[in-house]
Amino acid sequence: MSFQQGLSGLNAAAKGLDAVSNNVSNANTIGFKGASAQFADVFAASVSGSGAAQVGIGVNITGIKQSFTQGNITVTNNPLDLAINGGGFFRVNSSGTIGYTRNGQFLVDKDGYIVNTAGARLTGYAANAAGVIVPSSPTDILISSADLTPNASTSGTIGFNLDSREAAFGALPAFDYTDPTTYNSSTAMTVFDSLGNSHVLTLFFRKDGANDWQVYTGMDGAAPAPAGGSALTFTSAGAVNTGGSIATSFALTNGATTPLAVTLDLTSATQYGATFGVNSMTQDGYTSGRLTGLTVAADGIVQGRYSNGQTRNLGQVVLVNFANPNGLQSQGGNIWAETSASGQPLVGTPNSGSLGALQSAAIEESNIDLTGELVNMITAQRNYQANAQSIKTQDAILQTLVNLR
Repeated sequence: MSFQQGLSGLNAAAKGLDAVSNNVSNANTIGFKGASAQFADVFAASVSGSGAAQVGIGVNITGIKQSFTQGNITVTNNPLDLAINGGGFFRVNSSGTIGYTRNGQFLVDKDGYIVNTAGARLTGYAANAAGVIVPSSPTDILISSADLTPNASTSGTIGFNLDSREAAFGALPAFDYTDPTTYNSSTAMTVFDSLGNSHVLTLFFRKDGANDWQVYTGMDGAAPAPAGGSALTFTSAGAVNTGGSIATSFALTNGATTPLAVTLDLTSATQYGATFGVNSMTQDGYTSGRLTGLTVAADGIVQGRYSNGQTRNLGQVVLVNFANPNGLQSQGGNIWAETSASGQPLVGTPNSGSLGALQSAAIEESNIDLTGELVNMITAQRNYQANAQSIKTQDAILQTLVNLR
């Protein structure tokens, strides 16, 4: 008589039930991946034994295999909640120990690093002072709270229409920027110096003849310079002919870099028989700004939004994949560690190669099918009962033999 088969069956059924119970208990764990026990039969090896006469001696557990299928994605209101839609893992650094996770619940700690709830720092590519992502060895992503440095205006573009029906002034009366009767139209744009101070750059348009205009530029209410203005001529079709680029320069006394030189592009201006109007106006300067929010794009770029309306790249999240994800070792806390069985980590940017895309303000739920796990639990219970019944039957037969007279 042998109780080996039934005993191994009890142990295997208990292990299988452990796996099912662990899945059920983590049904609401963000980024959790379900696992199942894998079984194999056991035979006693014999060099000269006949295969037809062999009887198995039970079952054992060959491994616990995790299922890295995609979990459902749920939207949140935290822009640093990140969900991976596809393959890959987040790479996190916990005091020098690198781990990998699918749980994308991140936040910014007191030092400005993006971390998970356990304090492990999310890693990726850093951005330089100009906001350019520099691919290199992944490092901890730091969100700088420093004010955005001002940028002095150097160029501007204005699109407008000058009314061709306006009467030409000729030589008299002379242009006087304080007297609106000495020019036809005017407009203004805001420009910035090296300290981020704003200045009002005013343009005055005076018609001197058919298709001929003079453009005068002044700053902050001061007299235009140069006093004679700049010539702007149009073709008979109403497009700019000459004078489409005007170089302006103004002395500053507020401590900023002086002079403030701004080149104006007027090539999109027109002269049609319609009322004067400005169609577009842009310039490349801005004042200082404070960080007001963060966004994360599908390619992992973390972008800061500033109070001056500017945006700046602050870093890029990287993802990691493995040739054999089932070779990873679970560390608890939704963290896996690299092993020789998993292969080397394959690092790349999201939405490239075999790596999935990132979705900001979203989390990936557990991939557990609770209904299926409850059915598996019933099956494991029945397996356990059947193996216990096998031992009970063996015991009854042995008792019969012992009682023989």
